[in-house]
Amino acid sequence: MYRHNSEADTMIESSARRILKTLNGSWHTRAVFLLFAIVVAHWGEHVMQAYQVYVRHWSLPHAHGGIGLLFPWLVTSEWLHFGYVGGILAGLALLRPGFAGRSRAWWNAALAIQAWHVMEHTLLLGQAMLGHNLFGAPVPTSLVQLLIPRLELHLFYNAIGLIPMVMGLFYHLSPPVGERPASCRCAHSKVLWARASLKPTNT
Repeated sequence: MYRHNSEADTMIESSARRILKTLNGSWHTRAVFLLFAIVVAHWGEHVMQAYQVYVRHWSLPHAHGGIGLLFPWLVTSEWLHFGYVGGILAGLALLRPGFAGRSRAWWNAALAIQAWHVMEHTLLLGQAMLGHNLFGAPVPTSLVQLLIPRLELHLFYNAIGLIPMVMGLFYHLSPPVGERPASCRCAHSKVLWARASLKPTNT
C-alpha cells in the first residue's frame, strides 16, 4: 500500500514538473499573453466602474462595470474576486521560471504586489463568510480600505500590478544586450545576444 502511494506520488510529481517545464518552454508565450489578457480585461472592468461613477454619476451600488451590468451578482461575490486574484497570483508564480535577469526582477515585483492583493481579498472573503465585518463597517473592509475607498483602491491595485508585468514582459521580449534570454522562445533579441556573446572579452 505504501509503495503504491509512493509510486503514485512520484508520477504526480513528475507530471507536475513536465507541465511546469512546458509552461515555461514551448507554451510560455501563449500562457503569458493569456495571463495579460485576463489582467487587462479585469482592470478594464475597474476603469469602466470608475467611469460609471465619476462620469455617468451612477451611485456606487449600481456601478458594476461591464459584466456586472449583465450579471450584477458577480461583482458582489467575494468568492469571485478572491478566485480572480488567487488565479492571477498562481499564474504569475507558475510562469516566473520562464523569466530571467531584469525581466524576472520586474515579474517578482508584480508577484509581491499580487500577494498583498490576495491577502486583502482573503480578509474580505473571511468577513463575508463569517458575517462579521471589521471595525463595525457596514460591508467587508480591508486594511487599506480604511484610508482609501474600495473603488479607487482596487483600481489602484490593478494598475500597479499591471505596470511591473508590462515592464517584465518588455525586458523578456527584448532583453538588454549582454543579458541572456530565458530558455523559452519569447525573446525577440536572440540576434543581439548572439552578437554580444561573440564580442571578444578583455583578458
